[in-house]
Amino acid sequence: MRDLSRIILVVSLVTSGWLGTAEAKIFHSRESALKVAFPGAERIEHRNVFLTPKQVEAVKRMSQAPLQTSLVRVYVAFKHGKVFAYGFIDTHVVRTLPETFITVVGIDGAVLGVHLLAFQEPLEYMPAKRWLGQFRGKHLKPSLRIRYDISGIAGATLSALSVTRGVRRVLALYRVIFGRK
Repeated sequence: MRDLSRIILVVSLVTSGWLGTAEAKIFHSRESALKVAFPGAERIEHRNVFLTPKQVEAVKRMSQAPLQTSLVRVYVAFKHGKVFAYGFIDTHVVRTLPETFITVVGIDGAVLGVHLLAFQEPLEYMPAKRWLGQFRGKHLKPSLRIRYDISGIAGATLSALSVTRGVRRVLALYRVIFGRK
């Protein structure tokens, strides 16, 4: 009887909002994400790239981050008839739940922007736009890490680490696929 009372109490608190529930948040559909990522683009194409085992290992080595698949979708944005940026959507687990963001890379290999598309962990651990902005202009190099080129997020260390690993992975993919630094 006492256990039943506890169950009823917990269910009541959860349904009334007194105890936290999962706060999954989706910010953009694929279409709206591409508009945010590539403002002013005349055309956006996508290309599916199948990485060889050697390329997969190169991405892992350069990024020092895991790569779950050898199939990569790259969004290519055009302005005035020329390519001006590439976008890579990255989904990975932060702690126990996924987050998705798009990293936009310029033709020089520098990050043009990182935009959060979905975040399934509790929202208090979500990286702020201002924090994501510190990736702008960064290239893949050893110092592209938390406590070096990138500041951490107090109370959300796993979120900061996972985004930083994801951006490193995207920059390594860019180098391997397009052969540019």
